[in-house]
Amino acid sequence: DNVKMVVELIAPIAMDEGLRFAIREGGRTVGAGVVAKIIE
Repeated sequence: DNVKMVVELIAPIAMDEGLRFAIREGGRTVGAGVVAKIIE
């Protein structure tokens, strides 16, 4: 499945377009993706 989403981070973090990331909840990976675009 695919989804597009806009996320606002709680704390600043260095990242670039193309960075792979994981979404974790309760110690379990529930999703993964790639940063497609950074909005300032």
